[in-house]
Amino acid sequence: MARRISLREFQEHLSRRLSGAAQGEGASTLLGVQAGQTHWLLDLSESGEIVPPPALTTVPLTNPAFAGLANIRGNLYAVTDFPAFLGEDPTPTHTPGARLLLVGAKHGSNAALLVTRLLGLKNPADFEAGPPPDQAPAWNASTLVDHDGREWHRLDLKALLSDSRFMNIVA
Repeated sequence: MARRISLREFQEHLSRRLSGAAQGEGASTLLGVQAGQTHWLLDLSESGEIVPPPALTTVPLTNPAFAGLANIRGNLYAVTDFPAFLGEDPTPTHTPGARLLLVGAKHGSNAALLVTRLLGLKNPADFEAGPPPDQAPAWNASTLVDHDGREWHRLDLKALLSDSRFMNIVA
């Protein structure tokens, strides 16, 4: 039977792993997230901070995937609803599992992704190469399959942050 841990213990563990990744340790660790019905993997060293979504300030005349602005400790972040960006239903911010990934800081951008839920740390050795994504944008780097046959997509954050469709929030 799996040992149950509290959310606080999990967040502390994840914080330690993120800190280690930022310092170059454990660079091969992946962060798993769910965006709508799709599973994504991000390099832990690229993923940035993870926070529960605060109240978002909506911005008029923006595309539906732009969820608004978030104030995180006095810094404003442009929040993209990642499932909506992918063409799925928008993510309700009041959902218990919803999280903000502050993904742009390493690349000089205050960008955040709103995801459906966090799936935890993943070991790259637990995945095999899957079929290449059909006509996928550059930020959908590859497809991987886990031991249960579930398909995961590798998210290239640098490519996403330089994608004109992602950066253009005007409706």
